Amino acid sequence: MRVHIAPHRFFFRWSLWTRMYSSTGTLQEITDPTSKICKIMLSCPKLGFDTLLDESGIQVSTDIVEEVLKRFENAGMQAYRFFEWAGRQQHYSHTVKAFHIMINSLAKIRQYQIMWDLVNIMRSKGIVNIETFCVIIRKYARAQKVDQAIYAFNVMDKYGVTPNLAAFNSLLSAFCKSKNVRKAQEIFDSMKERFVPDSKTYSILLEGWGKEPNLPKAREIFREMIDKSCEPDIVTYGIMVDVFCKTGRIEEAVHIIRDMRHKGCKPTSYVYSVLVHTYGVEKRIGEAVEAFLEMERDGIVADVAAYNSLISAFCKVNKFKNVYRVLKEMDQKGVPPNSRTCNIILNSLISLGENEEAFKVFRQMIKRCDPDSDTYTIMTKMFCESGKLDMALKVWKYMGKKQFIPSMHTFSVLINGLCENGEISKACVFLEEMIEKGIRPSGSTFGKLRQLLLKEDRKDVLSFLEEKMKLLIKEPLSD
Repeated sequence: MRVHIAPHRFFFRWSLWTRMYSSTGTLQEITDPTSKICKIMLSCPKLGFDTLLDESGIQVSTDIVEEVLKRFENAGMQAYRFFEWAGRQQHYSHTVKAFHIMINSLAKIRQYQIMWDLVNIMRSKGIVNIETFCVIIRKYARAQKVDQAIYAFNVMDKYGVTPNLAAFNSLLSAFCKSKNVRKAQEIFDSMKERFVPDSKTYSILLEGWGKEPNLPKAREIFREMIDKSCEPDIVTYGIMVDVFCKTGRIEEAVHIIRDMRHKGCKPTSYVYSVLVHTYGVEKRIGEAVEAFLEMERDGIVADVAAYNSLISAFCKVNKFKNVYRVLKEMDQKGVPPNSRTCNIILNSLISLGENEEAFKVFRQMIKRCDPDSDTYTIMTKMFCESGKLDMALKVWKYMGKKQFIPSMHTFSVLINGLCENGEISKACVFLEEMIEKGIRPSGSTFGKLRQLLLKEDRKDVLSFLEEKMKLLIKEPLSD
């Protein structure tokens, strides 16, 4: 016989409180103001939040506020509560950068009404600028909200900001990066008389058509660029190399590189990294290595992106001894790996079923670089799918110690993993934590947990979580 515990606020709050404190130590042990604020925010996502901050005696500064907001960018509403609290402190005023971080964070969770409220506050302070609208346009475009992105561009004048070529380029770039190059091209065609395109404008469209990939259209844009007397620069050439590589015309990409040299435009590390990566995808490992060596013979110092391309190439053919040699060379040459380096290796090892080796790499790499959201998601998913929930929770605990706020996808992977392994109570705790951070669960994640709670006749718990979801939506969520 199973005993049901009523899911009142204290039950969930206590489980969150004890878990977060046990993973990160006590407040008395923390002296750094930024870490202390993050500790409070992690321990008390909503209730008593501002009271604890008031009692902490912390004096905020622009650096502290910007750093905290950056750390909590995946937890929009929680970041916003801190933003409001900081704004009430004496001898402190939010910087333009703080507003932009906050606007970006709110747009991530589609809290558009609050986002525009902040823009209006910036206008009243006379600090709204081109970048403010560029941030908004990028977020709308990423959410595939075409009309809203165009509206944000068109409404700039009303906020005392005159749209210029930089804003126009930002609008085109937002759509191209959101895989909507056709809309970008439409906007370009309708506005190119108003804003005289430069090499950056054409490069943005080239990159967009390259990602389709649509080589004929890319060639057309490149020809128009030349016809308009816009001389291709190193960025344009790099994009054309990428376009040819993406469309399987690697020999033409090599020809572009030769043409660059002929015109006195020396190829960059990026250009070679694209070439190395493409050879790697095609499993032409010998040519990938030769392209890397040619770059070095050309006197170009390899950066982390070039090394990542070489590592990816070796991973494609399962040559992990070579991968570790590359890592050693990076260390010797003072090129630190980044989270992307780690993620390439982890994904490759896990795809081969080498979970133990993947965990070994994870433990080694976190000593040399900071994991990102993808890194934590990869490891959490690996342990959940192999039924090692204790290890998945250890990764989560480490994430808490590093004061890293998980993304919606990372939360979903853990909650789904807990559900799949029958740990429904723990899944409920993490779902509440997710909601408290202002992150709205996906329909599939909440739906899966809902079905399991109904199956176990735990309607009281389901009702509690549904109420919290309603509160989040009312806070206010405006599309």
